[in-house]
Amino acid sequence: MKQPYPILEYDPESRAILEPGEILQPIDIAPHCVLSFFQDVITLHRKGGRLQQVHRLASEIGDNLVYEMVLDGRRLAVVHPGVGAPLGAAFMEELIALGCRHFVACGGCGVLDGGVALGHAVIVTSAVRDEGTSYHYLPPQREVETSATAVAALQRTAEAHQLPYTLGKTWTTDAPYRETPAKVATRRAEGCLTVEMEAAAFSAVALFRGVTFGQVLYGGDDLSGEAWDHRDWQNQGGTREKLFQVAAEACLAL
Repeated sequence: MKQPYPILEYDPESRAILEPGEILQPIDIAPHCVLSFFQDVITLHRKGGRLQQVHRLASEIGDNLVYEMVLDGRRLAVVHPGVGAPLGAAFMEELIALGCRHFVACGGCGVLDGGVALGHAVIVTSAVRDEGTSYHYLPPQREVETSATAVAALQRTAEAHQLPYTLGKTWTTDAPYRETPAKVATRRAEGCLTVEMEAAAFSAVALFRGVTFGQVLYGGDDLSGEAWDHRDWQNQGGTREKLFQVAAEACLAL
């Protein structure tokens, strides 16, 4: 089992010392869950009375509230998964233990291809595993795919909303301040359109636990040129609300 680098020492043992299903008991929660990185959209729906708190996840940064909403007569869990692969994966594990089985994440991303316009939707088909979390769930390999079923559901829903989108590969990294020109060029050459911090880990957890996961991103800051272009990417309220709606409907279609 010992390898030159610890990150390569994958252990296929299915049971760990800390098992979410032994620490947490299932609750009455919707089996469908949107992992929304849009805290502004969550706040908007909460203030509008469309979200009701049903649980709370906890970490050293404080409580992370789990909500439910009713969409087209069906229950849907909604939660912000935190930022970064380790925290996002841990929260996803806990949501699975509570009873969620189908996940769609929606968020923003950096773009490695300048042709991905600000606000343009990218449905993730696979992720380059340049983070650490996924290596504890799957044997070492360069990429991990998202659920084809979830990709298809996101495509149908985006088309129903007349939302232009691109299918694409993303680069998942733990270190946003180490996205060097050489690394950006390498990832772009292997087909990555976007960069973010969680997709590979979410996909790995989903495969390990036997649940469904898909993700839709929108083009944010631009890393494709000689200098970083922020593009005011977080100030895209209409885009964020629409992607949340697409994620919610696609999730319920799983």
